Amino acid sequence: MSNIALIALDLDGTLLDPHDSISPANRAAIRAALDAGVRVALVTGRGADAPAEFARDLQLNVPIICAHGALTKDFLADRVLGHIPVPLVHAKPMIEFAEANRLNAAIYVNERFHRLSDSEHYMEDMRGPHWRDVPSFAPLCGSAPTFLRFFGRDAVRAIRETFGDLPVHFKYETWGEFEELAVTSMEATKKNALERLCADLGVPAERVLAVGDSRNDVPMLRWAGIGVAMGNALPEVRSAVEHITARNDEDGVARAIERFVLTPRTDEKKSA
Repeated sequence: MSNIALIALDLDGTLLDPHDSISPANRAAIRAALDAGVRVALVTGRGADAPAEFARDLQLNVPIICAHGALTKDFLADRVLGHIPVPLVHAKPMIEFAEANRLNAAIYVNERFHRLSDSEHYMEDMRGPHWRDVPSFAPLCGSAPTFLRFFGRDAVRAIRETFGDLPVHFKYETWGEFEELAVTSMEATKKNALERLCADLGVPAERVLAVGDSRNDVPMLRWAGIGVAMGNALPEVRSAVEHITARNDEDGVARAIERFVLTPRTDEKKSA
């Protein structure tokens, strides 16, 4: 066994395959790590609902980090451990601008996404129970939201050009031709949330294996003792870390766990 004590896994593009499922090989590798006494934490940009379901399914017992690091939750006790919302002074003008210009946006408040009733459904989960269609965002402007999401090139460009100088964190993602922008507090990052969680658990950075595929995963991957980029990650993500594993449709997570946790080798260089 290696000295890894905690495995941090991104969801989309990493643990999940293109069909939003966890492969048998990934399940088996996670189970083997858990049986060996290694903790496994999910670290994702999603809201809390889906990660909690995946965590229960995998029988994990470590709090989840979601909303790009803005929310850390003990899903077993249904207790929020950390919440870093977007300051209302910055969030409110963006929300009002989105409604006035009919931008496709989602406001995450009280662990629910809120979107304007006539907005396009870009993703199937937008029809799920944790999404609410509302006639107006005005009732949401009284408290700081956990994070904001803007969908499509026009919405992303409009927010960037209008509010790009605000002291908030803009997280850009591309999925083929589709663009998305998430807005969080400056302090809300996956790396910061994972660092706090590991401090609470008494796990030093050098005993952490982190696996991810997105730009917003890079600080977390570089903080961890072993950071692994997925084979399907953007070139800039792959070049930012020392190790690369297989794609998310080729059991990349399982290969990384097998190599760096279950059967570590001494010839670790550029691939997992």
